[in-house]
Amino acid sequence: MIETLKKKLSHITLPLAGIVEESVVDGTGLRTTIFVQGCPHQCKGCHNPSAWEFSGGQKFTLAELFDKVQSNPLLSGITLSGGEPFCYAKELAVLSQAVRELGLNVWCYTGYTLAELQEKAQSDLSTKKLLDQIDVLVDGPFIESQKSGLLKFRGSNNQRIIDLNSMRTQNTQAVILLFPGQ
Repeated sequence: MIETLKKKLSHITLPLAGIVEESVVDGTGLRTTIFVQGCPHQCKGCHNPSAWEFSGGQKFTLAELFDKVQSNPLLSGITLSGGEPFCYAKELAVLSQAVRELGLNVWCYTGYTLAELQEKAQSDLSTKKLLDQIDVLVDGPFIESQKSGLLKFRGSNNQRIIDLNSMRTQNTQAVILLFPGQ
């Protein structure tokens, strides 16, 4: 099963600004954070402006990324960041599904709001598929005037940490996660 999956993943490439194989700041638990290359938001004060240009980065196959994740038994999951992950929704939906089949979870940082993504998902199957594979979504653009070093897992007060699994199981609107001190 895994070999068939890896064969499928070996044909799909993704431009990345970088990878952090073990992170504890991009979601709960130990995570591999994948920074895609390219971002239409280009937020003032962004912590990763080198990821803005779509022409930059280094190409990786999804199989290479999956191997990195699979080889670390201590991981809780992956975090998709950037750049803007939803610019690569089709590719990241495939990777996220494979990662979830390992029993790991998926966090995603996006400059879009959940409402914008839900609207886009009505006409864009790739956006819908990626949203369906994400466990926790950190939504909204980074707003420099709302920046706070006291926030856990987000950079500015407007951004929300949304438990998409709870939304799906409880059939409710956004379920916002709060962490001690927030």
